[in-house]
Amino acid sequence: SGVIFIAFVSSSGVIFIAFVSSSGEASSPTDLEGTFVRNGANPLLVPKGRYHWFDGDGMVHGIQIGGGQATYRNRYVRTEALVAEREAGEPLWTGILEPVEWDNPRGPFKNSANTDLVYHAGKLLALWWQTGIPYELSLPELETRGPELFGRNHRAGISAHPKVDPTTGEMMFMTFGPKAPYLSYGVVDAHGELVHFTAIDSVPGGRYQHDIAITEHYTLLMDLPMYADPELLKLGKSRVRFFRDRPARFGLIPRHGIDAEVRWFEFDACYIYHTINAWEEGDEVVMIGCRIADPLVGDPSNPQRAYEVPAIGLQRLEPRLWEWRMNLRTGATHERALGDRLREFPRMDNRRLGTKSRYSYLPAIAPAPTLLFEGLVKFDHETGLEETYRYPEGVFGGEAVVCPRTGSTGEDDAYLLSFTTSLEGTSELYVWSAREFGEPIAKVPLPQRVPVGYHAYWAPA
Repeated sequence: SGVIFIAFVSSSGVIFIAFVSSSGEASSPTDLEGTFVRNGANPLLVPKGRYHWFDGDGMVHGIQIGGGQATYRNRYVRTEALVAEREAGEPLWTGILEPVEWDNPRGPFKNSANTDLVYHAGKLLALWWQTGIPYELSLPELETRGPELFGRNHRAGISAHPKVDPTTGEMMFMTFGPKAPYLSYGVVDAHGELVHFTAIDSVPGGRYQHDIAITEHYTLLMDLPMYADPELLKLGKSRVRFFRDRPARFGLIPRHGIDAEVRWFEFDACYIYHTINAWEEGDEVVMIGCRIADPLVGDPSNPQRAYEVPAIGLQRLEPRLWEWRMNLRTGATHERALGDRLREFPRMDNRRLGTKSRYSYLPAIAPAPTLLFEGLVKFDHETGLEETYRYPEGVFGGEAVVCPRTGSTGEDDAYLLSFTTSLEGTSELYVWSAREFGEPIAKVPLPQRVPVGYHAYWAPA
């Protein structure tokens, strides 16, 4: 796994590349116009203390597609933290495996903007996995334009996975932190202006948050039972625990609502890194996502497995596709597994976000000591059937983004794009037909290695 996770600092040149079809001939889709971008962690400097994959500086890799050509670029996200460390010539923050330096004059946490990307109100934003100010990047150059404050000097930041309503253009987000208010919720309008921001005081303490979901009328927030032990915090120590005796709570808040309007629903204890979608169905709100029943390494209550469960640091990654239902009339809840195989980093057609969707696309997790994606799965939520593509031996993929064909309207009338990395140090962009899923219809050999990263996005032309 060391080959995969070694940091890679590349040149800042612009490189023209070519598609190669499955038959080996040069070929470029003529009905795909836009830029495929992916974020990930690449430390500029040797980290301070023990290094965790989440600690690295944000680097965005992008391929601009159009006019029968493809152009590759990659750039660091020039955050205030990266600039400060570059000027100092040394790391200025500890990573997440080290004790937090609460007295750090620059703040205890480094916003590396290394996690996700979102395209909203004509701007591409780089986001951080905790809560931080997002950074705007130019398209297609990927140059950092600076922090995005949403027209209101909003320095509370946003989390890694905001949701954009494809109908209204609004972007919903949450923020979280170790001090009250532990969770806040906001809405940015279609023009990029912050129009709503409110504290969610019904969350009683600091929580490790990561994702939300939206429907036509609601935003779904979470209060999950994995967080720092409050008794140890009183002693000035920090240790993450999973509290199995406490429920997972989902809070439905009206889109422009306040804490008093949140309605909480309880489910079996779990942790959730990523949702897929949510929608309203009669009296119910339905959410689908990836659920982890045993999220921490070293927990004595973890079940014994016949296979190796991937882990990154303390995170134990055994996620399964799941469905949760909340009845707004009766208050009843129901949850069920949609399969028993390990799936994560799910994506769907964002044109259906917040309304009922049929398909999701999920990397298949390899049975390995760390997180590696050995294939890609198309899951049909209407039939429960799935189709699977396996990468060649020694090749691992990433999150696959749904990229609609020009002028298309059908949910799977699109392409799927994902970067791959091989153990030999080569990388390609794989292109599949979402509708006729199977072998990739084209591959784009890249001029340099693109290391395994996090989340990707499609910014249409």
